[in-house]
Amino acid sequence: MSRFSQKGWRLLAGLLVTATVTWSVPAPAAPQRIVLVRHGEKGGPWTLCQVGRDRARALATYYLGKDAQKSAFRPGETPKAILAISLHTLETVFPAADSWQMPVVFYAAMPEMVDGRFVLSEARLSQRTREAARDILEKPEWAGQTLLLYWEHDHVARTSDDPEGTEHKSTLYDQLGLGALTDVPRIWPDNTYDYIWFIDFDQKTGKPISFSMMKEEFGAPFEDLPQNDWGQPEGLKPSSGCILP
Repeated sequence: MSRFSQKGWRLLAGLLVTATVTWSVPAPAAPQRIVLVRHGEKGGPWTLCQVGRDRARALATYYLGKDAQKSAFRPGETPKAILAISLHTLETVFPAADSWQMPVVFYAAMPEMVDGRFVLSEARLSQRTREAARDILEKPEWAGQTLLLYWEHDHVARTSDDPEGTEHKSTLYDQLGLGALTDVPRIWPDNTYDYIWFIDFDQKTGKPISFSMMKEEFGAPFEDLPQNDWGQPEGLKPSSGCILP
């Protein structure tokens, strides 16, 4: 074999090794924007209470459904995918998803029987949150798109300043790197249901670059829904049939 041929083969082999290494590292494929809400008020481990069901319909009518009155989407913007994690989020998302005629990508975390009662497993919620965050940042079909998420608030962010028992909890706050933005709340209060989060991502780096949140304000026929400020009491009474914080 000639010297030229040997050099040629060595060069080709080097290119193939480089190509293999480059191929093994996924390029950033972040969405352009995430629109994120919490599920409606709960009536039990499986379903929403009537207030939560009304909030689900109000969200679709006013903010998140197709042709919403005060759409949370920018002009010409539509969700590429709609994600949910639990039965409460699935029930909340249904009116909006139905209006768009879109399926829901369901990262199913179902209630489990523990000590004679049904509860949501923190481990399962954390696992599903990690899976969703990975897909959000890596799925090429979602790159540069807008995603609509309905999530469990304690797996969006923490619900208190007490770190005890949270060291193994996975949240979207951590998984998506939202701590890099100084204005993202680290805590989502238990009795706050009425805010929508907006998170924008840099398309080259896949990192979050801006955050804002908007309070839900409903008119008829949903004007009686709780519309409390962030972190303030909802004011619901036990007679509402909802689980209270």
